[in-house]
Amino acid sequence: MSELQLISSSPHIRSKDSTQNIMGYVILALLPATAVGVYNFGFKALINILICIIASVAFEAGVQKLLKKEFTIRDNSAALTGLLLALNLPPAAPVFIGILGSFFAIVIVKQIYGGIGMNIVNPALAARAFLLVSYAEIMTAWEVDGVSSATPLAMLKDGSELPAVGDAFLGMIGGSIGEVSAIAILIGGIFLIVKKIISYRIPFYFILSTALMVLLFGGRGFDLSYLGYHLFSGGLMLGAFFMATDYVTSPMTPKGQIIMGVGCGIITALVRLFGGYPEGVSFAILIMNLFVPIIDRYTIPRAFGEVAK
Repeated sequence: MSELQLISSSPHIRSKDSTQNIMGYVILALLPATAVGVYNFGFKALINILICIIASVAFEAGVQKLLKKEFTIRDNSAALTGLLLALNLPPAAPVFIGILGSFFAIVIVKQIYGGIGMNIVNPALAARAFLLVSYAEIMTAWEVDGVSSATPLAMLKDGSELPAVGDAFLGMIGGSIGEVSAIAILIGGIFLIVKKIISYRIPFYFILSTALMVLLFGGRGFDLSYLGYHLFSGGLMLGAFFMATDYVTSPMTPKGQIIMGVGCGIITALVRLFGGYPEGVSFAILIMNLFVPIIDRYTIPRAFGEVAK
């Protein structure tokens, strides 16, 4: 029998992409937002980023050694979790916040459930939510040019004087280290879409549904400046491109990805417009993460040849 007649076991479709390469591309795409954050907030932001990355990798290696499991720190997933967590922290957060958040993300959310591919929610966002509930005052202490300042979303809530929308787009506002510059996040997000690391569906429908909810129920009519603050400030862009699209905690099918994006957008807008907290992205993504198994169940096509129940 010739080699052309041999039939190997599945999978028959192979790709040069690996977990290490994919995670590396996402880290690369986050560099513009990271650079803007460090430029705006200075050395303390850089220290927090390094602490979160190092702590996340160390906790992953430590747990795997303790449980006598294969080391996977070279796949870049722990480093990416640390970077995403850092970008969701206030620039002046104390050192222990980054270490505690890294422990929660890696040990509690990721490794206890079995490691990469087994977690049911996004580890970095779960850690951010945990820190926000536990240390609300620290996690909402924003600054601009070294001076304490509220985020534009908080200013919308209390009626304070707002910065220019352009400042929100470029990153000259208060907020978490990596969420303040919409343009930097868009550059990285578009890079991932072009490289086919992520699909456009979740970010597009996430942002679109948020925008429609704000226009319809925000009480400002079609005020584009008001819409701009909701789109360009807060965690919407970072969440839409880099966390809602997480392979493990997002739907596999195109239809499911649309449902994920729309659901995230609706929940985000409901929290922002009608809740007591000015931001809703983290909670929206975490809630929709829990519905992903159900979404997949009802949107994955029936396999060819499957017998109807």
